[in-house]
Amino acid sequence: MRKKLLEYDFPSDLKKMTIKELELLTYDIRDFLIEKVSKMGGHIASNLGVVELTIALHYAFDSPRDKIIWDVGHQCYVHKILTGRADRFDTLRALNGLSGFPKRNESEHDMHDSGHASTSISIGMGYATARDLHGEDYHVIPVIGDGALTGGVALEALNSAGTAGSKMIVVLNDNEMSIDPNNGSISQHLAKLRASHGYLEFKKYLKKTLKGIPKVGEGICSGMEHIRDSVKYAIVPGAIFEELGFKYLGPVDGHNIQDLLDIFNIAKMIEDPVLIHVVTKKGRGYRNAETNPSKFHGVSPFDPTTGNPLDRYKNPTYSEIFGNKLIQLARDNPKIVAISAAMIDATGLRKFQEKFPYRTFDVGIAEQHAVAFAAGLALGGFRPVVAIYSTFLQRSYDQIIADVCLQNLPVIFMVDRAGNVGSDGETHHGVFDLSYLSHMPGMMIMSPKDGKELVDMLDHAITLEGPCVIRYPRGEAIELPSSENQNIAKSEILKEGNDVSIIAVGKMVKTALEAADMLEQSGYQAEVINARFIKPLDIDTIISSIKKTKKLVTIEDNSVIGGFGSNVLSLLSTMNIEGVKTLCLGWPDRFIQQGNTEELFKLHGLDASSISERVCNFIEGKA
Repeated sequence: MRKKLLEYDFPSDLKKMTIKELELLTYDIRDFLIEKVSKMGGHIASNLGVVELTIALHYAFDSPRDKIIWDVGHQCYVHKILTGRADRFDTLRALNGLSGFPKRNESEHDMHDSGHASTSISIGMGYATARDLHGEDYHVIPVIGDGALTGGVALEALNSAGTAGSKMIVVLNDNEMSIDPNNGSISQHLAKLRASHGYLEFKKYLKKTLKGIPKVGEGICSGMEHIRDSVKYAIVPGAIFEELGFKYLGPVDGHNIQDLLDIFNIAKMIEDPVLIHVVTKKGRGYRNAETNPSKFHGVSPFDPTTGNPLDRYKNPTYSEIFGNKLIQLARDNPKIVAISAAMIDATGLRKFQEKFPYRTFDVGIAEQHAVAFAAGLALGGFRPVVAIYSTFLQRSYDQIIADVCLQNLPVIFMVDRAGNVGSDGETHHGVFDLSYLSHMPGMMIMSPKDGKELVDMLDHAITLEGPCVIRYPRGEAIELPSSENQNIAKSEILKEGNDVSIIAVGKMVKTALEAADMLEQSGYQAEVINARFIKPLDIDTIISSIKKTKKLVTIEDNSVIGGFGSNVLSLLSTMNIEGVKTLCLGWPDRFIQQGNTEELFKLHGLDASSISERVCNFIEGKA
């Protein structure tokens, strides 16, 4: 009788299994993943696609002595199961639970705290170089997806590692996807390689036939290297990896454990850098994910039978509102173009792409290129709108400064998933964008309190002659009360009061209003201001309010270091305004852990009840 998945003692039990038992194990793991992720949410399609690959890696190599390094890391669930963490999957992505990404403090088998794409080869080269300098002997195996290979840093690493020549085995997991289907010449090159089985069979036949010639066969075989390479380049145009200094092996079926073990054993004997091209199918074994891998990349809890999410938003999301509004604007303005970095669906641009396919550009996981490309489009007379998650936009810091702001180009940055994003944790919270963007000369920054303001801000952004940011959170856009002030370029007073001025940004306006209602029950009248603009600040409204209350509280879904509150304090200092007590509320100066958004706000004193208590103490001089 076969053991149940939780009855195994991994990783030691894995090495004792036969190929047949390993193949049966794949069914248990897939059933386990669907069961657990359907309850907790997470990355399902990518993990279903690497079941056999992960089993073969842990069977062929000796983790943690050998270093298996997962690029991005959202495909590490099988790795976690095989390294003894299956019993913790009920806590996946929960507060103080199992992370959805590799974490060094969670297991000795996790080599790198990853979360952003394209870095595994660089990390692997560092490990390999450290091994060589120490005179040690272990294998280094970065596992990178074809989507992540579109990132510039991955190509930089390939170039450097191939030249350095340190032994390293790069596993290229080619599933033709990142989050959306891949685009670009790298993807096209891999497609040609996937179709090159004829060459591989020809090479085997040629070598076997030549070596069969008595006495001279070995010499002829060696002398035919140039001819064989010529044949390869004729059949497989531009074998880029060998030109970069890697021994290329593959393509190999990523769902055939025996073939994977065979190719890993060959790679282990080669002393040069090796790249193994593994072809897999994202969502393998679960029909819903196989037919719609983009939808099942990252999911909330869902019905495993139908694949439908258990909790649906009642209102449109900010991403949907943005996408629909951009279509309206683009109908009237042929100069508007949209750019995404492998996230057409996730950023709300799918309908725009369907309406304007030649004005939509998915550059792959290449945020730096996306921004520099947008700068070029702006220089060419277009109005580029760049939609990127906050956590990924920070990868293009230099391009925003040097290529956009320095030349004061009219590029609109739609910064999605800003602030606390919940269960994806430290690498995905967008809590630093206000801190670095607001210090870029010429950059205008807006943050809507609800969906209507997002629409108004996009209308305003299109009229600007310089760069601007519209920053908004993940999830649905609930409509909030508005003041009579319809001038989107000015802040609005949503609630008048004399005891304290509360200025809130974006999503935190709703929280500020709730906190003000609670303060009223304690006998304090708070004036609540929706800032709308982080840069430039609406000086008149701010100064008028604090002259009345003499107490100022700022609230933002951003790091308190260098964010909106810091900007306001700097303004007060510059204008020599004295006698005002101040309290800046935001995320502390550390990385914020995973957990659902509500519990994280509460844990860090940023929910309405906690803010009311903190402001009450502030008014009474207790804080």
